[in-house]
Amino acid sequence: FGPMSKSRGSVHEFLGMSLNYQGNKIEVSMKKHILKAIDDFKEELTREAITPAANYLFKVREAAKKLEKEKAENFHSVVASLLYISKRCRYDIQTAVAFLCTRVSSPDEDDWGKLRRVLQYLKGTIDIKLYIGADNISKMKSWVDASYAVHEDCRSHTGGVLSFGWGALITKSQKQKLNTKSSTEGEIVGVSDYLPNIIWARMFLQEQGIALAENKLFQDNQSAIKIENNGKMSSGQKTKHMDARYFFIKDRLESENIKVEYCPTEFMIADFFTKPLQGSLFRKFRDVIQGYQHMDTIFSKTEDPLSQERVRRKISDVTNNGSNERPSDVEKMDGVESTETNDGRKTKYEERKLTSRKNEKKVSFFSDNPN
Repeated sequence: FGPMSKSRGSVHEFLGMSLNYQGNKIEVSMKKHILKAIDDFKEELTREAITPAANYLFKVREAAKKLEKEKAENFHSVVASLLYISKRCRYDIQTAVAFLCTRVSSPDEDDWGKLRRVLQYLKGTIDIKLYIGADNISKMKSWVDASYAVHEDCRSHTGGVLSFGWGALITKSQKQKLNTKSSTEGEIVGVSDYLPNIIWARMFLQEQGIALAENKLFQDNQSAIKIENNGKMSSGQKTKHMDARYFFIKDRLESENIKVEYCPTEFMIADFFTKPLQGSLFRKFRDVIQGYQHMDTIFSKTEDPLSQERVRRKISDVTNNGSNERPSDVEKMDGVESTETNDGRKTKYEERKLTSRKNEKKVSFFSDNPN
């Protein structure tokens, strides 16, 4: 392996990651690896994308033409590079990469286009980094979710996030290995898939001399929570067929002292890793997961839910709306338009945003006494 090298100071290079210690946070970047992946892709990127995947990411067309051998090998190589990057720094591309990993054995032209979009997104967000920090190292929070039957073979997709307040520490985005009969069963399988990460994190901290004072797991399915807490006692006609190995969750929750709590779907951060989100919701969750915003900011409602699917809306779509109200300016960043008219009045869209802000309820995952 050669002579051992030492580095001192706040900036270090390790396994392709640039680590910059900043007080109680650490900054992680992999710009060189991202540029190399873009250069290795055998097609010139002339555009940039605002999300790493379109909402049809999981769709597979049987009629799509298969890639030639050389192109398929390039596809496999670039996807492998992105997998390394998505696991260590760029969590925002992890859902798209997780799907592309299932396609490397026999990729087609559609898969090539999906890979191109991921690279276009990375090209436009090359400077995004990961920031990790802790409010209290003895208080660990995890979120687990599953999107039911979203794949072509009707399998669900598991998403998981573990955090201590700033940025995600351990994430998971994975197609489930079996078909489930209900969304409740899919959620339970998802917890079974992610629970080993929670246990490992607790054991690692214990070896460092840190005992957890609080270990919470958040889910958005009440039925799944009851089955996980009560086991077979809460299992009915629709879940009694489930394999016994999925009921080990109940024992582990007790032995690990993990408290399962309900989290409304609109605040479920793990949803980011179960499907290709778009628009404002994608940006909001991305900023939280990458550590630019605190985990508690996912409770803020700053944009109309109707705008979440608007991607690069054209100026003509805003101005030619059949009314006399014309926006005085249109922002080009992510297609978000100004909603102030030339005479200073607010449009109905802006009025809905203001009403939403007034009714906003402040909640906190990391505070014992939420406002």
